[in-house]
This record gives sequence, structure tokens and C-alpha cells, in this order.
Amino acid sequence: MNEVPDSLLAADEPAAVAVRNENGSSPFLIVVDHAGNLTPRALDGLGVSEAERQRHIAWDIGIAGVSRFLADALDATLIQQNYSRLVIDCNRAPASETSIPQISELTPIPGNIGSSEGQKAARLRQIFQPYHERIEAELDRRRQLGRPAALIAMHSFTPVFMGVARPWRIGVLYNRDPRFAHILLALLKRREGLVVGDNEPYSVSDASDYTIPVHGERRGLPHVELEIRQDLIADDAGQRAWGALLARLLLQAYRALEPAEALGPK
Repeated sequence: MNEVPDSLLAADEPAAVAVRNENGSSPFLIVVDHAGNLTPRALDGLGVSEAERQRHIAWDIGIAGVSRFLADALDATLIQQNYSRLVIDCNRAPASETSIPQISELTPIPGNIGSSEGQKAARLRQIFQPYHERIEAELDRRRQLGRPAALIAMHSFTPVFMGVARPWRIGVLYNRDPRFAHILLALLKRREGLVVGDNEPYSVSDASDYTIPVHGERRGLPHVELEIRQDLIADDAGQRAWGALLARLLLQAYRALEPAEALGPK
């Protein structure tokens, strides 16, 4: 693959970051690390077929729609990243081996094999950093204004992974600080017939995640990472229904926090 120039994204290509409800009044800040499956033209599709780039390996199917409905219902600010995680994964530390994957599940990613340091730096500079800098700027702004903030990281997962069926409809993920997640988990488990994962099908860690450890844990903010099964949010109706449900339950969970916790860091 030829050396990618410093201008990885052409002037007419979509920005790496999109913001919705920039002036939302809610304490919730909703972030979506894998909202889109775009690839910069300079990368020529990474040598991966269009069919593969429509699969979960490239993005979190359905979660952008859920997050838009959720943001609108809560009057919350939404920050999403529009390029495929195959270009650079915005929920991995840049030094991680899975930041720019050479294989995803069983699919080789030819455009990532043998990438030079310059190519990696261009992806970091033009896709990863603008996204996380935008989240950081929003949280800094709220702190300076004395406004409370709670971080909600939205993801989706496949019904079957490596041949193994996943029974959960939604997973509630956390690591060092379970205070908000545990309240939300209890509320979700009260829903009849709803199979809820407690740190399933994934869990948050410094090795597997970036957004929650950096923007949630380090700041001491109430936070949670949510995973919704993709078959439940494949269409507008499913996205709208999950957005409405989570809007109600997130508000209940937030109000159930101790007053000092709801207003800021521990």
C-alpha cells in the first residue's frame, strides 16, 4: 500500500466527528465510538469488500440510530465518530495491537498490514484525536460552568459470535466504578423477559477500552457502557423503542444516585 499523505481525509469527505444537540441541557453526554463505517478514499476500502465493511467488524450496527433517539428524548449532547473501527478503533488505546487491526474476527484487513508509522499517525491525528478531543472539550466546558456530567458510551453486539449464541438483549458494562451501572442494571432486570448481561458480553478494562477509562473513570464521573444486541435495533422501530426505554431508565438511575455523586466526582 502506498504511503498515505498527511491529508488522509480529503476536504470533501465527512468529518471524523459529528455532534447532535450541542447545547443540550441534560447532564448526560452520550458518546458513540463506532457509529459509522466510512473509510477515507485514500485507504481504498482497506482491501476489504463492501459486504465485509457492512458487518459488525466495521462498526456497531444500529447504535447510531438508538443514540440519536436517546439524545433527543433526554435533550442530551451526542458525540459520535463516523469512520470505521477498521481504520482506527476509537475505543482502544493507540498503542494497543487492536487499535489498527490486521485481522477482525476471521477477516484479514490487507490495508492495515505493513502500515508505516506515518500512516498510523495520520489516522490517529485525523480520526482518533478529534473525536476524543471533542469529548474532552465538552467535559471540560461543563466542569468550568459547574454543570454536572454523566458519560454514557453506546455500543452494539452481534447475536452470534464465533458460532456461539448470545442470549443477552442488553449488556451493562463497567470496571472500577460500578455505582451508576449497578443502579441501571437493577432497573433493567426488573423488565419482564429482558435478559440483561452484567459485564456481558464484554466488560470494561484498560486493555479493551479507552473511552470509559479515560473520560469516565479518570474524571470520577458517573458513567456506564451499554451494549445492545444488533438484531433488536436493526430498524427504525427497534432503535426508537430502545432509545425511549433507555431515556426513562437512565433518568431514574441518575436520580437514584446520592446527591453528591449526581452532581460531580466522587
